[in-house]
Amino acid sequence: MSDDDFMQDSDEEYDFEYEDDEEEDNGDVDIENKYYNAKQTKTSDPEEALQEFLSIPPLEPEKGDWGFKALKQAIKLEFKLKRYQEATEHYEELLTYVKSAVTRNYSEKSIDNMLNYIEKGYDDPKAVQCIEKFYSLTLQCFQSTNNERLWLKTNIKLARLLLDRKDYHAVARKLRELHNACRKPDGTDDPSKGTYSLEIYALEIQMYSETRNNNQLKVLYQKALKVRSAVPHPKIQGVIRECGGKMHMSEENWKEAQSDFFEAFRNYDEAGDLRRIQVLKYLLLTTMLMKSDINPFDSQEMKPYRNDPRISAMTELVDAYQRDDIYRYEDVLQKNTDLLADPFIAENIDEVTRNMRTKGVVKLIAPYTRMRVSWLAQKLRITEPEVMDILSFLIVDGRVKGRVDERKGMLELESREDADHIQGITVLSEAVGNLFNAVFKSTDGFQASQGDFMNSMVDQMAPGDHGSLDDTMRSMGSGKRGRRVGLTQRVY
Repeated sequence: MSDDDFMQDSDEEYDFEYEDDEEEDNGDVDIENKYYNAKQTKTSDPEEALQEFLSIPPLEPEKGDWGFKALKQAIKLEFKLKRYQEATEHYEELLTYVKSAVTRNYSEKSIDNMLNYIEKGYDDPKAVQCIEKFYSLTLQCFQSTNNERLWLKTNIKLARLLLDRKDYHAVARKLRELHNACRKPDGTDDPSKGTYSLEIYALEIQMYSETRNNNQLKVLYQKALKVRSAVPHPKIQGVIRECGGKMHMSEENWKEAQSDFFEAFRNYDEAGDLRRIQVLKYLLLTTMLMKSDINPFDSQEMKPYRNDPRISAMTELVDAYQRDDIYRYEDVLQKNTDLLADPFIAENIDEVTRNMRTKGVVKLIAPYTRMRVSWLAQKLRITEPEVMDILSFLIVDGRVKGRVDERKGMLELESREDADHIQGITVLSEAVGNLFNAVFKSTDGFQASQGDFMNSMVDQMAPGDHGSLDDTMRSMGSGKRGRRVGLTQRVY
């Protein structure tokens, strides 16, 4: 064959292939245009967009990227339109693409994002059933393809769904299965799966926190803090620290609770999770329980939230507490009843309120020796039994010296003047005793003239001057060694 013949054959072959590529490219361009046109209309006309997306997969001769992308968009629209049965069917079709049509990493990321998207439908019971079906289909698919990573992620999401539904028995079974998957054959934790192990610990800690099983919670909490082979999402650390803070609160360990809530807030804030606002309220609550005068908003992390309207009620409570303003404190509580919607705050705010009322009682009774319990109740805007309870605590604790006459409804305090007078006499008698020992046992005694002088001086002392008697005697005997002013040595 000549070079000309060769070139001619090559040209013909090249021209033929070029025409095929052009036709194929034109087909891809049409599908791509169809896809992006549907994306533009999905907000204004979701029904039309849905039909456009569903018409794309049949246009591809073989399963490919555009069909995969179109099905993803269609499933999201169907879920949003509450067509859960259709969404489930198309999701099952979508999973057939992951085996050959798209890459492993792309399929993992897409499926994970899809599951994250549908998790927002927890409030609808029908949506929950659909979500469970999605999880089940995903687990079947990726177990058959031996994709352990996505299998673990999906199971963790399923455990979280069961926990939100408070199906604790099912959660416990699922967590045992997950723990086994993250261990080596010898039963020890697999360091390569440390991130998943920490997520599993976080779910288990949440379960024990909700069921008030503090013994198991404490063990897992310590285990979770010791995991060093993981680089978890800040939200996971936030969950662990929040539950740890609640555990410490139940033990009235306010300092450790404050530390954990601060770490939880910092992690939630880093993750951009809205849970940070609620944890910030818990942090302010522990500030009051610690009876701290330190402003928590002085820290760099919390400064941006100082004037946040979502925590304004708690901020006002802390301000009133630190200024001992019982009236302002009660007003804030009465005007912001939504604060007590959180069971954790409602459970612990009573201790803060009791502390405030106790301080109010102490301030009110300070100037008096007798008063009616009804008057205290009126001043504090609480019931008489509540006042009686506070007074009993103060008397038993030794902070108030007195007694309550329940029949008359009177509080009677010991007279402060009498107590001071008795204390003064006691001090004076001790001073006279010391003087006697110093003069007649350790020295030669007084001369008559000086003794008369000292007796007259003691007689002329005012009742409040007895404290200076020792000082007077020390000044009288302050000469050089072997000499005493007004004293005569005698040899017996």
